Amino acid sequence: MARRSTTRIIGGRLLQALPVIFLATFIVFSILKLIPGDIAVTLAGDNATDARLDEIRALYGLDQPFFVQYGAWLWKAVQGDLSRSLLSGEPVIAAIARQFPNTLLIVFIAIIISLTVGVPLGIAAAIKPGGVIDRLVTFVSSLGIATPYFWLGMLLVDLFALRLNWLPATGAKSLSVAPLDAIQHAILPAMAIAAGGIAAISRQLRASLMDILSSQFVRTLTAKGLSPSAILWKHGLKNVGVNLLTVTGLLVNNMLAATVVVEAVFAIPGMGNLIVRAAIQRDLPMVQGVIFAMVIVVILVNLITDLLCATIDPRIEA
Repeated sequence: MARRSTTRIIGGRLLQALPVIFLATFIVFSILKLIPGDIAVTLAGDNATDARLDEIRALYGLDQPFFVQYGAWLWKAVQGDLSRSLLSGEPVIAAIARQFPNTLLIVFIAIIISLTVGVPLGIAAAIKPGGVIDRLVTFVSSLGIATPYFWLGMLLVDLFALRLNWLPATGAKSLSVAPLDAIQHAILPAMAIAAGGIAAISRQLRASLMDILSSQFVRTLTAKGLSPSAILWKHGLKNVGVNLLTVTGLLVNNMLAATVVVEAVFAIPGMGNLIVRAAIQRDLPMVQGVIFAMVIVVILVNLITDLLCATIDPRIEA
């Protein structure tokens, strides 16, 4: 039964992923075509002749109708070929493989920070609703949600990099070559985007625990003499596991988007930096490839989240 449910979830999510991939890439492809300018002029230079421009358009398929261009790109993409950068000639998939680990490391550390800080805050606030700790957690959560990532990032650089000299201010290192240096470079940007994650986890956990702790089920356990700590750990947290996993999965997706801003502040060669630079230079294959890769990652994160939720609560099915 469990294997059948897992298969059903995977099959259902993969079927749902197909239109998401199509719509996301089609919309981005359409928007990029609306950007003023001619990539052929960028490649050939301002003084290029009309014959040279026509040659470049024919070489890269830029003279083809819109739907033909998109269809050709999509057909190659589903076969694992994301084309080459129009400017550098580098395979798009190679650029993604080189810079995606930097982004994923930042998101991973940010999730760890969010859970490590957010879960205890949510529990502390739910134990005594309306108390000093509850009001403090609510205020900190609201502040964390309202604080812009780039502004917090600049404050962190000023404090921990420039004043205290504890952590590097910019750049990134390869996790496979220098693991400790890579983690040190990722901590500050991870802290910047973890502020919103801490706020989301603490608020969601607080609300979920308060509902459970005020339920008739818990009142019955209390009447039977079960201690508050036992109720909290054995029944409260167990029943909020699905909600916590769901929020964490959504946070991973949101943090991937947030890296576009954070990587610019910390000058990190990641996916956010790659897509911004490619968009400015009208490197269409690079932009499309990065969007495609990030959509795939989001789909995988959602799939893993659904499977973990189904493991915790077998009643969940596709």
